[in-house]
Amino acid sequence: MEPQKKKFKIVSDKKSARVILPNMLTLIGVCIGLTSIRFALDGRFELAIIAIIFAALIDGLDGRIARLIKGTSKVGKELDSLTDMISFGVAPAFIMFFWKLNTLGRFGWLLCLVYVICVALRLARFNVNSNQEPSWRDNFFEGVPSPAGGILVLTPLIISLSGFDFYQLNYDVIVPIFFITTSFLLISKFPTYSFKKIVIPRRTTIFLLFSIVLFFGLLLIYTFNVIAISAVIYLLLLPISFIHYQKIKKQHENDRIQDDDDLEDVL
Repeated sequence: MEPQKKKFKIVSDKKSARVILPNMLTLIGVCIGLTSIRFALDGRFELAIIAIIFAALIDGLDGRIARLIKGTSKVGKELDSLTDMISFGVAPAFIMFFWKLNTLGRFGWLLCLVYVICVALRLARFNVNSNQEPSWRDNFFEGVPSPAGGILVLTPLIISLSGFDFYQLNYDVIVPIFFITTSFLLISKFPTYSFKKIVIPRRTTIFLLFSIVLFFGLLLIYTFNVIAISAVIYLLLLPISFIHYQKIKKQHENDRIQDDDDLEDVL
C-alpha cells in the first residue's frame, strides 16, 4: 500500500497556529504607527499621514481575519488595544505636535497629553464593554473609536495638504479645537456607527465591490483630498448616528413595555 499523503493546509487545526496571522498583522500595525512618528520628526508629514491610514486599514483587517479563521485570542485582544494606543493615540499626538502644537508651548503639549489619556480611557472602556452579551447596541460604539479619533485630530493637517485650504485657516485655533472636541468624543457616550453588522444584499455585492475599488483608486490618485472628504463625511454622520440610536432605543423600550403589559394581562 502506498503511504497516505498529507494534505496541505493553509490554516492549521491547532488554534495556536491560527492566531499567528492576525497577531502578526497587529504587530505590523505597531511598526507602521511608530514609523509615522519618525516621518513626522523628519518633517515628512505626508508620509506620516499615509502611515496612519495604513495602520487604520490593518486595524480593520486583523480582527476580521481572526474571526474568519477562528484565530481570536485574549492575547490578540489586548495586543490590538496596545496597537491602537500607539497608532491612534501616541502617533497622531506627536505628528500634530511636530507640525503645529509645538508653537503653542506648554499648552500644545497639554493638549497632546489630554488626547492620549482620552484614547487610553476609551480603549479601557471598550475592553470592559466588549465582554457583554450581544444586543442591538453592538451596531453602535460608545463614543468615537480610537482609529477614527486618530484621523480626526489629523484633519487640519490633512486639509492643509489637500489644497482645500482656500481661506487660509488659522490653524493655531483650529488644531486645539479639533484636539479638545475629539478628546471629548472619545470618552463620551455619544453613539457612533460601528459598521460591524452591515448586511449587504447579494444583488448589490457587485456595486459594493465597484465602490470599494473606486474609493481606493481615488485614494491613490487624490490621497489627501479623499481623506479630507472622508473625515468631513464622518463628522456629518455623527448627528445622524445619534438620531438613529435614539430612534432604535425608543422602539426597543416601547416593545419591552408592550411585552410587560402582555405578561400582566396573562397573569
